Amino acid sequence: MKKILVANRGEIAIRVMRTAKKMGIKTVAVYSEADRNALHVRYADQAVCIGPAPSNQSYLRGDKIIDVAKALDVDGIHPGYGFLSENADFAELAEKNNIIFIGPRSKAIKMMGDKLAAKDAVKDYDIPMVPGVDRAVTDPTEAVQIAKEIGFPILIKAAAGGGGKGMRVVEKEKDVEEQMKRAISEATSAFGDGSVFVEKYVTSPRHVEIQVMADSHGNILHFFERECSVQRRHQKVVEEAPSAVLTPKLREEMGQAAINVARSCDYLGAGTVEFLLDADHNFYFLEMNTRLQVEHPVSEWISGVDLVELQIKVARGEKLDIKQEDLKINGHALELRVYAEDPMNDFLPSVGNLEVYKLPVGKNIRVDNGFEEGMDIPIYYDPMLSKLITYGDTREEAIELMIKAIDNYHVKGVQTTLAFGRFVCEHEAFRSGNFDTHFVKNYYSPSLLVEQHKIEAEIAAKIALKKYLEDQKLLRLPN
Repeated sequence: MKKILVANRGEIAIRVMRTAKKMGIKTVAVYSEADRNALHVRYADQAVCIGPAPSNQSYLRGDKIIDVAKALDVDGIHPGYGFLSENADFAELAEKNNIIFIGPRSKAIKMMGDKLAAKDAVKDYDIPMVPGVDRAVTDPTEAVQIAKEIGFPILIKAAAGGGGKGMRVVEKEKDVEEQMKRAISEATSAFGDGSVFVEKYVTSPRHVEIQVMADSHGNILHFFERECSVQRRHQKVVEEAPSAVLTPKLREEMGQAAINVARSCDYLGAGTVEFLLDADHNFYFLEMNTRLQVEHPVSEWISGVDLVELQIKVARGEKLDIKQEDLKINGHALELRVYAEDPMNDFLPSVGNLEVYKLPVGKNIRVDNGFEEGMDIPIYYDPMLSKLITYGDTREEAIELMIKAIDNYHVKGVQTTLAFGRFVCEHEAFRSGNFDTHFVKNYYSPSLLVEQHKIEAEIAAKIALKKYLEDQKLLRLPN
């Protein structure tokens, strides 16, 4: 593999290219008209514009991307995450054109992309499932009957979905019909598939996922777990590895279950198996993401591997040269997704110009970044600016370093999730490890952030006044 096209943009495109360059592989960037001056375009060896700003006219145009790959004699395509990364048709199109898709085979993407098909695939492996039905439900009367059997609250969930779309928690029988209609409508709009299923809603769950890697020689490894319970709108904001609550026994059980999920669909490459962990530490299979995850850096830091490098090697047909017993957890890593969003206004996107944009630097601080000072935030794409990752020998060290890194990350012109990240890191529930996916609902409100800002401003003013008085005293001293 001498040349790779990265079918993505922003920080993930740069992150993939960085490893490719380290391996002596040339890189090709694709970009939309809105991203003409983007960092990933300048970082690549070659770059080609593939269309107007809207992603359905550029980054989602698999046919255009394949044409560019063929024209430039590309050997492999890395899809990053989002866009076409879990599109089985795109993977198949690459395969048909003799271009290596750096990811799983199209069959595995298809199977795991449908939550009902995924449940069916893993049922022979004795993997714990949330109580419910493993088939599509369209009749509200039937949904009510299922709910009575498994008990309220229930979760109505899109079979083809992800990212919280097509998902409704229902606590009372009278709300089932209305919420079901909404879930079906949302699922149809987001995924072109209105299939939904019904399962028991786990009331205080933690979201714990296992990173896996499989080669074409029958070897599958897991790289331990990531805790991803701090979420807003069912989407992750803060992630860490390892989880503060897993015992070695539970880690081994969940790791083996994740390997079996990968085995059930003849998996190839990097993937993540997601589980819900209830208050009694029972775990249930949720879904498999057939791609590299946003939060992969925390797994890289604690396991000492470059997951993108392994992806490329596996795609080239190489055998994994490490064994499960060689892998050990070293230290603790924490990641904050730095979004251009306003945590004071329900995390709505905040577009504008990055008047000031200065990144923190230092030992054990990593920033996977896609922007620079003076750039505009496009309205067309996910508003993530970067991922801020810190590492420590202990969880406490990683948290303290994250607070320091946040304080040294300077952004003006747009609102970001940096202040929210600081709020999380300073909150007792997070620091104690005693939290679940309801962290934001239970503990966060914009007024608390305002209060925090006030206290910080008062402290800063007192420090400034003290310094001023000391300076005045020095000026008045006789020579």
